[in-house]
Amino acid sequence: MDMIESIECVSSSDGMEDDDAMSSNLPRPFLKASAAAAIAAASIGVVPNGGGGASGAGAGAITGPLIPPATSVHELLECPVCTNSMYPPIHQCQNGHTICSTCKARVHNRCPTCRQELGDIRCLALEKVAESLELPCRYYALGCPEIFPYYSKLKHESQCNFRPYSCPYAGSECSSVGDIPFLVSHLRDDHKVDMHSGSTFNHRYVKSNPREVENATWMLTVFHCFGQYFCLHFEAFQLGMAPVYMAFLRFMGDENDARNYSYSLEVGANGRKMIWEGTPRSIRDSHRKVRDSHDGLIIQRNMALFFSGGERKELKLRVTGRIWKEQQNPDSGACIPNLFS
Repeated sequence: MDMIESIECVSSSDGMEDDDAMSSNLPRPFLKASAAAAIAAASIGVVPNGGGGASGAGAGAITGPLIPPATSVHELLECPVCTNSMYPPIHQCQNGHTICSTCKARVHNRCPTCRQELGDIRCLALEKVAESLELPCRYYALGCPEIFPYYSKLKHESQCNFRPYSCPYAGSECSSVGDIPFLVSHLRDDHKVDMHSGSTFNHRYVKSNPREVENATWMLTVFHCFGQYFCLHFEAFQLGMAPVYMAFLRFMGDENDARNYSYSLEVGANGRKMIWEGTPRSIRDSHRKVRDSHDGLIIQRNMALFFSGGERKELKLRVTGRIWKEQQNPDSGACIPNLFS
């Protein structure tokens, strides 16, 4: 997708940390009584599939490593390949080295530590210990205070409000993640996006030979108002067989907070205009997801060129808009707009 940087902008002013860093700040895991009893066992005894025989260390019995105290249980449950927490089935080799089920296939059934064949040995004792663990959310260092049983922790983390945000830049694939202050600095310093203060804006998007461009993204613009940040997107793409332009706003925060705001976009010329009003989408939703849901101001190319004036050979589209905060009316419970930043 082409990146277009030719934007004439007049802003009407009205007035992560990575996983290792977060893991180092996590409190120690909590062990229930049943887990403490399991750890009191001297070793992990595991019988491979199809095994049997005498008890103890006899034929077919695999004696694993001693389980360390509760302070290192978190490390014990860490896969040595992907470093993620392991969930059943947890596999081990004959020497007691463990690995998660996902990585077992990636290492071609060879233990990454001793290179012995892994086979189908389950580390049942470690799985039992994991069932009795209560662990803090991995985003504890970012502010999440919640503690969960080991096996429900993963589901929470996929939806945790404190999890890092992905970079909202749409012109290229960017893998940066972090909290909102980090992403604002990242957008300004690394992507060199336009940064403006105020809740109203007036943009003029320009492109010569627009009929030759089917897919294009103009430079992202970030607005700061009401103590929050908003991203204005504008791009060209094919909607079915029709070439269109689309403008939409995203909120740099969670979906619940985004509902507290509304915005309007307007384009027009020659005595005609189009107006869009809506709620900004959270940057938790990718820019492509918002675009493909058509949640924004969509203008067919012929109409955009009509608004551009002249001989319709050059795009000169002026997009104006404003952002406002919805306030709760204490008497009726209805939302009323607050038009002041």
